[in-house]
Amino acid sequence: MTTTSSTHREGYVPFPPDAAETYRAAGYWTGRALGDLLRETARSAPERTALITGDGAHSYARVDADADRMAHGLLALGIAPGDRVVVQLPNVPEFLTVLFGLLRAGIIPVLTLPAHRRAEIEHLAALSEAVAYVIVDRQGDFDYRELAATVRESVPSLRHVLVLGEPGAFTDLNTVPRDGDALPEIDPSDIALMLVSGGTTGLPKLIARTHDDYAYNATASAAVCELTADDVYLATLPAAHNFPLACPGILGTVSVGGAIAFVTDPSPENAFAAIEKHRVTVTAVVPPLAQLWCAATEWEDADLASLRLLQVGGARLAEVNAVEVTPALGATLQQVFGMAEGLLNYTRLDDPAELLHTTQGRPLSPADEVRVVDGEGNDVAPGEEGELLTKGPYTIRGYYRAPEHNARAFTPDGYYRSGDLVRRLPSGHLVVSGRIKDVINRGGENISCDELEEHLLAHPAVRHAAAVGLPDAALGEKVCAVLVVDGTMPTLAEIKSFLTDRGLATYKLPDMLRQADALPITAVGKIDKKALRAQ
Repeated sequence: MTTTSSTHREGYVPFPPDAAETYRAAGYWTGRALGDLLRETARSAPERTALITGDGAHSYARVDADADRMAHGLLALGIAPGDRVVVQLPNVPEFLTVLFGLLRAGIIPVLTLPAHRRAEIEHLAALSEAVAYVIVDRQGDFDYRELAATVRESVPSLRHVLVLGEPGAFTDLNTVPRDGDALPEIDPSDIALMLVSGGTTGLPKLIARTHDDYAYNATASAAVCELTADDVYLATLPAAHNFPLACPGILGTVSVGGAIAFVTDPSPENAFAAIEKHRVTVTAVVPPLAQLWCAATEWEDADLASLRLLQVGGARLAEVNAVEVTPALGATLQQVFGMAEGLLNYTRLDDPAELLHTTQGRPLSPADEVRVVDGEGNDVAPGEEGELLTKGPYTIRGYYRAPEHNARAFTPDGYYRSGDLVRRLPSGHLVVSGRIKDVINRGGENISCDELEEHLLAHPAVRHAAAVGLPDAALGEKVCAVLVVDGTMPTLAEIKSFLTDRGLATYKLPDMLRQADALPITAVGKIDKKALRAQ
């Protein structure tokens, strides 16, 4: 019989008991374990297609059985319910088997991005006290086995490295699945999985999502998007992101019995071919990708007639780009504004064009509580700009093992301080106007200026450093590093090489480098980022 580790709840901030009872009584939390989202369709429609791969369609019955065998195999390795496992896989079909295998075993996946490197993976593995690490052998010219060797040396808790592909010195993931009998009973109020924050302040934080709250996140999103069993969802963005995972994404699609396909390369040539081949109906992209796809219809000859819904989120979509989507791609546009911490906003499929093109949607749930406040924490007048604060049935009440940060990121009465500047319209729709936090949104990825500056300051020639985001038509913002140096100014290539050697993810590297004699300072002694951007 498997035993449950209790250490995973140390540092977890639960929902207050009265709030939890309210969400259950209202029917938002239904006691469904995430692993059951797949199980339910496997029992009711076993031959329905769940997964479309290069070698054909896989039925719900087959994927369900594969997930069970993965769960039994992971438990047989000595990984216990409640243990944490870092998962760093690209968009491959095995992501689905590994995810549901972990969920069925009660083992907590820590979902990291393919672009993460040593700095992030070591930190997240140590913070979660992960006992295992699941990787692909290599992607492009990057060898994840070399990264795994480094991480295992520095994280004492890490006992297993499971590799999809050529395992080298580690364990072949394909040898793990095995038959077994009963699986652990899952407590729906327990932690199901951990997402990684956008890293808006320093190193990324861990976001612990429960079965109850994340099942609601996925199923309520599926309802808003009017997903049915006839839909085919294409995972275009990295599957470990909240957006393609559960908004409604992979989990929402599974909950209605739809089919899922994956692409690792979201270029128009590759993605359009997948849409045509698999008759994809729904997918999600970030604004730069939406712009590229719209332009590419001029030169890519692909049949996109099956695509009914294109979700765009991760950063604000400019109105001039929003109006292009349906004429170019033939799909309904849905703007999505949300956060892995919880609150999701969607434009609705029947929204008038003005709201569809100029807003970032309205809250998903009737139970979402939203405040827009000024710098003193007072509610602003309707329609005025302020910081978005929120709590609700799928918004966390604290980051995992981060008490000091939680004291700043959450109000005493449980509201999450998003750091986003918004205006709320009479319809409830939000218009995102900026951010309070010192973070750069580059192509939908949040880059913490604090984290990047800390790495830059480690360079022997750098005396002072500041990272700022500058407007960019393709990416939304590009990363500019401003340096005060002793001696010779390093080149951009040298700085990129230095940061890469320190294990920083590639998407966090500067796009531009500027030298300054001194950094401008505000009246309270902080670096004046506004003045730097103006320069």
